[in-house]
Amino acid sequence: MSNKLTRKYGLFTAICMVVGIVIGSGVFFKAGDILAITGGDMSTGVYAWIIGGCIMLACLLSFSFMSQRHERVNGIVDYAEALVGPKYGYIMGWFSTTVYFPAMTSVLAWVSARYTMAFLLSAFPNLSVLIPNGVTGPETMVLAGVYLIVIYAMNNLSPRIAGKFQTGTTIIKMIPLALMAVVGLIAGITSGLLQENFTTDMANVQPTSSNPLFAAVCATAFAYEGWIIATSINSEIKDSKKNMPKALIVGGIVIMATYLLYYIGAAGGATKAELMEKGATVAYTNIFGGVVGNILNLFIAISCIGTTNGLMLGCTRCMYSLADRKRGPKSDMYSQVDKATNMPANSATFALVACAVWFLYFYVANLWGGVPAGAPFAFDSSELPIIAIYLMYLPIFICWMVKAKGESALRRFVVPALAFAGSVFMIIASIYRHQMGCLWFMIVFIATMIVGLLLDMKKKK
Repeated sequence: MSNKLTRKYGLFTAICMVVGIVIGSGVFFKAGDILAITGGDMSTGVYAWIIGGCIMLACLLSFSFMSQRHERVNGIVDYAEALVGPKYGYIMGWFSTTVYFPAMTSVLAWVSARYTMAFLLSAFPNLSVLIPNGVTGPETMVLAGVYLIVIYAMNNLSPRIAGKFQTGTTIIKMIPLALMAVVGLIAGITSGLLQENFTTDMANVQPTSSNPLFAAVCATAFAYEGWIIATSINSEIKDSKKNMPKALIVGGIVIMATYLLYYIGAAGGATKAELMEKGATVAYTNIFGGVVGNILNLFIAISCIGTTNGLMLGCTRCMYSLADRKRGPKSDMYSQVDKATNMPANSATFALVACAVWFLYFYVANLWGGVPAGAPFAFDSSELPIIAIYLMYLPIFICWMVKAKGESALRRFVVPALAFAGSVFMIIASIYRHQMGCLWFMIVFIATMIVGLLLDMKKKK
């Protein structure tokens, strides 16, 4: 065993990490939700995607500036530690390790399994005898568990293969998105469906939120989130201080453009009622027919698996980033790096266990009969951890504006101020959308942070 990670990833892999983690499931998974939230108002949905994208770009630019100054092991932890202080860096690392990364990874594993099941049931109808509960049954949960274990094993045993897998799936996932953006737009203009969807209101359909725009922007948070995870491998990227900012900026522009074009293209391939009922992927079947449309659904499943891989890639390094600082429980054990694989194997194992815990919560709260909204400890584990990290960004932005002497006014004040305002907007939008769910999640969040601080104090003693 050693305690150093080597630089094994280039700029293209870093860009694929940013794009591959963010673009994957959210654009497919949340497009229908946004239409339901807005009551079928396509224009409000477009505004939500634009606002969410601008918030992402402002935050992304701010952290790209920080990455040029601060580099150690795990980007977001490095920035929190250098700008706010060591204790806040530890809190950020503990949150990433126990809540943010594993919660997001577990949800994405399920989404990957869901789209895989949708492809299999469409391609092989006889499978419905073996899978009577459809895409949300226990069979999907079993497949999601298999995905978690296989992706964990790939990252733990061969990080280079995991990196190549991330690059390959990123390229694959752009195929259905590009096709929908181009062909859907042309088909929608030719048939008149695109204009109809944007100009005609749906009869007897009301928004599901009292403030549709706020709630829709909050829903885009899941689709846009993930770029910060790329900074978790900054110590493994060649010439990181130059390549990490480039990866963040190029990746962010690609993401926002892709989402807007896809959303508009989907509106050219299906009615609003179809999009709300079946999700944006129904547009593929409508435009390309059953066989080709289902093949594209397979590409979507692969896209989601690639996103899960990117999340796991960051997740496996979280405990290591704390241990490298001699913080948290059993730092000597979690700071070890396997000489053969150059991976923090113990940290990766902790990540798998944390993912399993959040996976169990997701199953019980959302699928196994579900939990009524507002019930004790019922919250959306796909969105609220993202909103929590926006809350934790705020002190970092403030301290950057105070401490980043020598930077231009644009880099020191203007962009971080926009990122701060965007993060506050996300927090307010979350309160409108989730209401009591925010309260229950904050209780879990605070309790988890207290446990982390107590473990750190015990270690120091």
